[in-house]
Amino acid sequence: MPNQTGRATLLYHLYCGLTAVAGPLVWRTVRKKLQAAGVSADRQRERLGHASLPRPDGQLIWFHAASVGETLSVISLITRLGKRLPQAEFLITSGTPTSAALIEKRMPPRARHQYPPLDTSGPVRRFLDHWQPDAAIFVESELWPRLIVEGAARGIPLTLLNARLSDRSVEGWKKRPNTARFILDHFRLFLTQNDKTAQNLIDMGARAERVQPGTNLKAMSDPLPVDQITLSDIRAQIENRPIWIASSTHAGEEETVLAAHTELLKRWPDLLLLLIPRHPERRSEVAALVERAAQAVAIRSDGDKITKETQVYIADTLGETGTWYALCPIVFLGGSLKEIGGHNPFEPAQAGAAVITGPGYFNFAETFAPLIETGGALQVQTAPELAKAVATWLSDQSALDTARMAAKSCVNTQKSALDAIVETLCAQLDLTDPDPASSG
Repeated sequence: MPNQTGRATLLYHLYCGLTAVAGPLVWRTVRKKLQAAGVSADRQRERLGHASLPRPDGQLIWFHAASVGETLSVISLITRLGKRLPQAEFLITSGTPTSAALIEKRMPPRARHQYPPLDTSGPVRRFLDHWQPDAAIFVESELWPRLIVEGAARGIPLTLLNARLSDRSVEGWKKRPNTARFILDHFRLFLTQNDKTAQNLIDMGARAERVQPGTNLKAMSDPLPVDQITLSDIRAQIENRPIWIASSTHAGEEETVLAAHTELLKRWPDLLLLLIPRHPERRSEVAALVERAAQAVAIRSDGDKITKETQVYIADTLGETGTWYALCPIVFLGGSLKEIGGHNPFEPAQAGAAVITGPGYFNFAETFAPLIETGGALQVQTAPELAKAVATWLSDQSALDTARMAAKSCVNTQKSALDAIVETLCAQLDLTDPDPASSG
């Protein structure tokens, strides 16, 4: 079922020309970031399309995601798809060293990770020549025009999975309807997070028969990993103290969190706040804010222990968030007190936590809506409101248990859709097991 696309627009040709000219500068910038993160020279060259691994024999299904959240969201899907297609191999590409490190720890069977090629002629050609994927699945809003157009030109069936587009992005594409239609016409299937995105894609020029509203794939991801040794160690340090978590906080949010903690300490003098900044490199900045709030701070990356005097513990290490969620059932989720878009509430909910959020969770509106409606999440805006929400759950175990059950129920409801997504992908992308008797 080949795509019947129109002719490339002038704007697309202009994009190709500009990226060709800017390519060397972009490469230098990307290489510096990878070097700073300790990525080896061989792996840096993956951005130029030079693979550091051989292509496996047989059917290869390629998943491309932007960063950490998108990459982790497809792990469960790849695992389930691998059971449905036991002979298939998988390639995962993502652009950040953080996502690469995390995916290596949770790599699904028969999968491997590479950095994606820069969206210019040489890197894209080398990448596709080497990997020759049998299907390509782009996750969320990661749309690279040249990679899409050249991939489809080679007969690779393309899907945009868990599609999510910001209002600004939609309006920008609508101003360029011919180019939007040209790019979108290369996709065989769009599986969106919600009805709004489905309609936006159609309004932008996607063919309605190729668009299917679905659910947020992040709701179906496996729970974050828990290190039992670390969990036991931290529990021993905390002893029987009450605790709450502020996770994935951004600049401008810690002040509100710390003001709420100051208020809570008046009622629970031994209360511990476990603070997880979204960007660990902000640790010094966050620690200074804690000290300015006259609260005693310990920093995990410095090897600090939690003592009886510690009031705020900054958990600034990567890959341990699941362990922290297993530690405490009350989680405020950042990226929401400012207009940032929020973060995935199903991660703490899967761990058995009740969730508190600010109002700025627009990137996860369809995820938070049922959580808030059923009582699995509370919305706050100010420090007094945040303190009141935490106090409610600290002081009323029954209310906390009810909220936790509601949050877990929302997650379980969403998970039932995973098998349907697998079957849709297999049908629309012509993915079949060469040995049907071996499928389970």
